[in-house]
Formats: sequence, C-alpha cells, structure tokens
Amino acid sequence: MPRFRKVEPSVLEKPAKRPAGRQPSPEQQELIRRIKTITDESVVYEVILENDEKALTVRQQLLRASKAAGVNVVIRKAERGFYIALETPDRRSRRGRRAA
Repeated sequence: MPRFRKVEPSVLEKPAKRPAGRQPSPEQQELIRRIKTITDESVVYEVILENDEKALTVRQQLLRASKAAGVNVVIRKAERGFYIALETPDRRSRRGRRAA
C-alpha cells in the first residue's frame, strides 16, 4: 500500500516561464532606441559603415532592430552606407507579388 501525505496546493502551480531567446546586445538595444525615434516621414537617418563592417550584416541588424522596435522602416543604399526612414505607401517596395 502506498503512503500518502498532505502537501501545500502550491506544488501544483506552474513555475514562471523565462523569456525565450537571449537578450539583445547593447549595440542592438542602441539601434532599437534610435529606430524608435523615427516617428514621421521627415526623420531620416544615414547609417555610415566603418571599414570593417559588412553592408549585408548591418542591413540585417537594422531590419531586426526595426522589427523589435515595432516600427516599419525602409532601408535604401547610400554612398557610404544606408538611409533609414519610416515606411510610407510611396516609399514601400514594389517588389514581389501584389496583395490580393
């Protein structure tokens, strides 16, 4: 016959979940903070690349930061890097399939 003992009901409560994934780096947090300041179409930033930075890597970091900030931005090529600005209907890319 198994033994029984009375325990607190709190043992059945689920432990608090930890956030999935790792925290953004300080550089990524700075990009998120900067992108959150793009509030209207008159705010445009130029991102100037350093000699050791790759354009594709910086572009992907900008896209990831804009997604985390919840701001839709457009990224365009510039002479020394990129321009980033708020996405508007006339700035939106026309590539890909049309919406049905």
